Parts: sequence; C-alpha cells; structure tokens
Amino acid sequence: MDSSIPFAEFEPIYEAILADLGFERTADEQAREIAAKFAQEFDERRLTALEGGRVAIVGAAPSLKAELRAFDESAVDAIVAASTAVDTLADHGITVDLMVTDLDKNTETARVLSHSETPVAAHAHGDNIPALETWLPKFDLDWTLVTTQTAPQRAVENPGGFSDGDRAAFIAHAFGADELQFIGWQFDDPSVGPLKARKLRWAEHLLFWLERRRGERFAVLDERREALVEDLTQLSTA
Repeated sequence: MDSSIPFAEFEPIYEAILADLGFERTADEQAREIAAKFAQEFDERRLTALEGGRVAIVGAAPSLKAELRAFDESAVDAIVAASTAVDTLADHGITVDLMVTDLDKNTETARVLSHSETPVAAHAHGDNIPALETWLPKFDLDWTLVTTQTAPQRAVENPGGFSDGDRAAFIAHAFGADELQFIGWQFDDPSVGPLKARKLRWAEHLLFWLERRRGERFAVLDERREALVEDLTQLSTA
C-alpha cells in the first residue's frame, strides 16, 4: 500500500477514539496477534483497479437503496463497499472490487467473495476475537487483507480508519485512488444507538482528516465542515 498513512501519524487519532469510546488498546493488540496467526502477505496487484482511479466508497446506510437509483456504475473505476452494502449492491446486480468488514454481520458473504477471488479486507479489533477465530480460517487468505486499528505487525496492516465505512476510504487512499466518491452514507442516522452514533461522528472526523490530507473535498462532508472544524478546535484546546 504505497500511499498508506504511517501509523505514527494516525496513532494520536486512534488514541483519541479509544479514550472517547472507552475501548482498550490492549484488546485491539490481542485481536491483532490472533489475526496474525492467519494473515498472509496480501498481493497488492489484486487491487490495481483502485490505483489512479475514481473509486466509489459505498456505505451501508438505510439511504443506500434509494441512492442506487441514481448511481452510474460506469462512472467509476472501482467499488469498495462496507459490510452489508455488498449484499445491497448484489441485489442491484452490482459487484464490488473490495469488501471491507469487521466480521460482525454478513460474514458468509465475505467468505464466499474471498473464495470467488474478490478481495476482502477483514478487520481485527478487541470486540471481535471470537469471529476472527471462527471465520478467518474459512476465508481464502490469498484474497484477504487482514487489518488492525492498532500498530501493524507482520502481515496485519493498518491503512487507517476505524469503522468499516471510513476504513474503506482509507484503504482506497492507501491503494492510490485518485478520486473518492461516497454513496450510502448517513452520519445522522436516528435508527442507531448512542455508541454507533459516536462512531459515525468519528467517521466524519476521519474523512475530514483524510480529505485535507488528500487535498480533495468529499461531497459527503458538504455543509458539515464548519461543525467539524469547531469540534477540532474544542479538542485541541481541551
């Protein structure tokens, strides 16, 4: 991943997320160690479609089905989809170039994709250790990019990001995407609980950080940047 962000640069954000959400770094490190038992070096040539291309980052928000009515698959060079968005896309006859998952929902979809030679980014974190032990051995590991949110180790990579959706954007960046487009994103989702709502807020901050690093403006953040800047100002003076 030639364009991946060094972990030393991402680490302060990661630590802030852990502190805000009450998660333990040691649990993430334990998950990484378990994942490393299965992970193999990922052949980056499997994701050449992302390099230099216009990449759709597809989230699993409730709005996705409606947004797909206006989605022109031919207008993008590759599709990276988070979690159950892959199934929704499949229902509309759209295939993906990469599925990003932390194995908490449609794990059978991920398993089948890996054995169909579609890359899957399978994520290890402190809350999904049983899923790692159950599912990673069932994947075709030649087609599985194993990721962590703590320091990378051996074949376990950290491209950046925290939840499936924003991590999909960071992976596309790491593999050299020229332009990122977002569909199926809904930061203000009234159907989610408090923890998920906080994760969505962090997803906003992570994408805002990424777009500034890339010198790009993501349409999904339009009309939200002022509030994000205010949040960052409060964090820096806290």
